[in-house]
Amino acid sequence: MPCLMATPTINDTHTGPLVYLETFGCQMNELDSELVTGHLHALGYRFTPDRDTADVVLFNTCSVREQAENKVFSRIGRLKQEKQAGRHVTIGLLGCLAEREGASLLARQPEIDVLCGPGELDRLPMLLDNAMKGDLVDWHDRAAVQGNRSRRSATLSAAEDSLESLDLARAFDPDQGGSHGRSAYVRITRGCNKFCTYCVVPNTRGAEVHRPPDTIVDECRALAEQGVIEITLLGQTVNHYMYVHGAAVGADGREQAQIGPGLTAFGKKDRGVAGQRVTTFADLLRRIHEEVPGIRRLRFVTSYPRDFGDDILDVMHDSPRICRYLHVPAQSGSDRILKLMNRGYTVGQYRDFIDRVIDRLPDAGIAGDIIVGFPTETDEDFELTCDLVRSVPFKNNFVFKYSPRPGTVAIDRFPDDVAESVKRERINTLLDIQSEVSREVHEREIGQTHPVYVEKISKSKSQGAGKVELGWAEDAVQLSGRTPGDLITVFDVPGAAVADSMVGTIVDIDIIRAAPRLLWGKVARP
Repeated sequence: MPCLMATPTINDTHTGPLVYLETFGCQMNELDSELVTGHLHALGYRFTPDRDTADVVLFNTCSVREQAENKVFSRIGRLKQEKQAGRHVTIGLLGCLAEREGASLLARQPEIDVLCGPGELDRLPMLLDNAMKGDLVDWHDRAAVQGNRSRRSATLSAAEDSLESLDLARAFDPDQGGSHGRSAYVRITRGCNKFCTYCVVPNTRGAEVHRPPDTIVDECRALAEQGVIEITLLGQTVNHYMYVHGAAVGADGREQAQIGPGLTAFGKKDRGVAGQRVTTFADLLRRIHEEVPGIRRLRFVTSYPRDFGDDILDVMHDSPRICRYLHVPAQSGSDRILKLMNRGYTVGQYRDFIDRVIDRLPDAGIAGDIIVGFPTETDEDFELTCDLVRSVPFKNNFVFKYSPRPGTVAIDRFPDDVAESVKRERINTLLDIQSEVSREVHEREIGQTHPVYVEKISKSKSQGAGKVELGWAEDAVQLSGRTPGDLITVFDVPGAAVADSMVGTIVDIDIIRAAPRLLWGKVARP
């Protein structure tokens, strides 16, 4: 998943502590922050975009990329100085970095008041309350980082999984946030069972936990009733979703969250469990599409190339409100490197998967992730990755250089023997190749009309289409949105009032121009 940053803000009349929350990482972290914001807000906390005036500063962290960690520690260092100068502020570190470092971080950086891993976010209010009251006796009062390890039981039920309460009681406000609150994340799984050697997520977020399908559908329905028109289903390996009915039932007779079953067959159609009724990811997509018609766009990330059955492609093909967008990381074009990464598939299998996608969904937008400079990666290995990127119609690839991460297998097993200069050179080479591939993908859209979900007013200046063709250049405002294939599209409208009314809606756009990273268009005439 790409790295993102956001600061949720809620303005209200509450009189509780003022909170600044900054998020680093992927969409899972974005959702965690949204759930935490709603939970704290319900308890009287207020939120501000100004870190300097906050009573509580929270950093929801990512442990996948070194750069994100460095930013967090830089911010903590500044707050430490402010504390030493007399500022009264409570500092909380949430998320994967908190889980990975554990209580030892509190000994190294005592200026941190609260440490809370992603498996214990429901306990955050208690930890903050203790910190602000000064009731910190030892690290047990300041940290709650053991939850994901405790959830590795094969007999897990929701009675033991208090995180479910955050999802079910989310305080979603359609008048707040981007796109006028009309786009939302819904978590269908948590954790990961893959154990790729470069990744710390299985150790920080725990084993895969799959939510009951009825609960997920009910949450989507509730969001639609609040005005949401776009939902993105989230999971570390979202297509691995499989719920075994009757395997985890609470005392009240309701089905509970459960450890997900393992999936092993590449592209296998029948992934049921003998003698038990199951809901697969394809089944879940179909249910949401059929039972929640208020959701006009249904998306999902991130997919794993193994175990992506044709049943999912069939549902996408037959369901017009499911977006033709797949984010499926390849990570490398070398079989040798994929094996060292423990990815569990070959380049040939990945290409076969792409062929199946193109055959069934020729208009699909395909995105990926690539890691360059993995230990022992040779020039020949890298050239194989370049060949893969040249041959697949990726709309974009998120390209990262390998950096050793504490808690991963790779840091202990493989030397980081690719020079930084070589990593940078390979990133630049791959980005150049991807730019040309993206240009070709985008240019195919010229002359097409797409329903674009309008996300925001663009920070860029008007493209000039209004001046030339519509005659309202002086007050033209540029909007930015996404096609069903996730292609970023910008277009002009006449004035701020019109622009404001379109944000959070779906507008038909004629595509008139293309570049490697975006499309330009104009509002289609009725």
